[in-house]
Amino acid sequence: MAKKIVLAAVFTLFAFLAGFETVQAATLYFVPSTGTSNIGGNLSVGVYVSSADQAMNAASGVVSFPQDKLEVISISKTGSIITLWVQEPAFFNQSGILNFEGIVPNPGFTGSGGKIITLNFRVKAAGTAALTFSSGSVLANDGLGTNILTGLGSASFGLGDIPSSAPEVTAPSAIAGTPAAPQIRSSTHPDSSNWYQATKAAFNWDVPEDVTAVRLLVGKLPQAIPTVTYSPPITSKEIDDFEDGIWYFHAQFKNENGWGGIAHFRFQIDTEPPDPFSIEFVHGKEIFDPSPIINFNTTDALSGIRYYRIKIGSGDFFEVDPNLILSNPYALPPQDPGKNTVVVQVYDKAGNTSAAAEEFEILALESPKITRYEENITEGDLLEIGGKTYPDSDVDLFLFRGNEKALEQRVKSNSSGDFTFIWSKKLESGVYNVQAQVIDNRGAKSLLSEKITIVVAKSAIFRVGSWAIDFLAVVVPLVALVFILLFFIWYSWHKFAAFRKKVKSEVREAEQTLHKAFDLLKEDIREQVKMLEKTKTKRQLTEEEEKIVKRLKKDLDDAEKLVKKEIEDIEKVVKR
Repeated sequence: MAKKIVLAAVFTLFAFLAGFETVQAATLYFVPSTGTSNIGGNLSVGVYVSSADQAMNAASGVVSFPQDKLEVISISKTGSIITLWVQEPAFFNQSGILNFEGIVPNPGFTGSGGKIITLNFRVKAAGTAALTFSSGSVLANDGLGTNILTGLGSASFGLGDIPSSAPEVTAPSAIAGTPAAPQIRSSTHPDSSNWYQATKAAFNWDVPEDVTAVRLLVGKLPQAIPTVTYSPPITSKEIDDFEDGIWYFHAQFKNENGWGGIAHFRFQIDTEPPDPFSIEFVHGKEIFDPSPIINFNTTDALSGIRYYRIKIGSGDFFEVDPNLILSNPYALPPQDPGKNTVVVQVYDKAGNTSAAAEEFEILALESPKITRYEENITEGDLLEIGGKTYPDSDVDLFLFRGNEKALEQRVKSNSSGDFTFIWSKKLESGVYNVQAQVIDNRGAKSLLSEKITIVVAKSAIFRVGSWAIDFLAVVVPLVALVFILLFFIWYSWHKFAAFRKKVKSEVREAEQTLHKAFDLLKEDIREQVKMLEKTKTKRQLTEEEEKIVKRLKKDLDDAEKLVKKEIEDIEKVVKR
């Protein structure tokens, strides 16, 4: 009978335990759960829910934080699994409390890493800041509203000035003679205080000669005992596909005396960009103020915001400290009238980035009216220009000569908006265009006014001198040209006369030579005729010979007449 009672009790216990195992578990926790931040810096912490085995459809909680070290600057719902808020997330910096309560519509949420909200803190003082849940609940999507919350996480952060390189934590050797903790290095995540995008981590260490084995472990716990043994010992390890968050690599050496101290190397991974954001123009996108005021603050759940970069139009990017953005709004540098585009980039501490862009227009003030001026002045005269614009404003006047700016001067309008510009220095003669632009006390500008034209003439004495110079500039070259022409005619005539004289001399010489040559020819012919006539006395000439003698006499007479006539014609031509 007793045996049956014992068996019944055992079966009852097993049934109870089996029923207990069917109860589902959910936890609320913070990401990251540890970290550091400088005084005045940002600290972003996400509130997450994990319900791996059963769908949940509601979550609520009250978070406590040290109000003397942290203050909430904003709560972000970006990326939250909750879409219906029973109570909007609210914070109370004076009491160090914030709360939330919301619903996930059917079919609810199942899994780990369900973001609820992101808390954005500003660090007020140095020390350690602990975040805890004062209360919380996670309700199952079972139609009964069963609270399946079984765990509430916590977080702890070191606040103050952070050294540039935070070494890994090491645990001393527990037994004398055992190896010291390994000196862990990482080529992919070298600085334990920095955040990195790389999801593949590589570690290495030096192994002393007496070490016979090494034990390794990687996980989320800052302090853990390695469990995976390598014998003989290895000197490096690479691990792929880490999720975002803070991780710890643990290593321990063993020698003949046993296991030694443990090294804990922290490395941080963030591959997600900062939360999406938009640019809001506080006073609208079309304004007269040259320095528009904008809001564009955002958060990053893991590594936090490092800096912002802003670019306006075609200008260069310039960096903005995130601490300046915390107090929002932010005033852009003064801009000229017209349409423009502002681009804001935000970088987290791992180098991930998000961006937003908006177009805006700076409206131009009404251009000044130039009402008083002289269209024609003389060199040395005062240049006086007057006009009308906004009261007590700066007026810039510009004088252009062609495309070149000859003068720029600023004057002030009076309480009635009248302005006067007097320029006493000498302006060179020429045609000038004048325009004006007004700038009010905010720096807002107008477009350039309509052009007016002013002609600056030379003084009378200089005009006469200039006329004389212009006249002489024409006459002198003309007189010089006449003299050159006369000289050329004289020179040509002189050369022609010399040539003519030379021709006369040559003609006379030719005439004399011709006379001599013809006289010799005549003499020779006459001698031949005489010989023929002597032959006639001795014997009777034939009829043919008689003809030759007569022809020679006649040809000689004709040639003499012809030569004489040609020589006389040459002498007439030369004498002209």
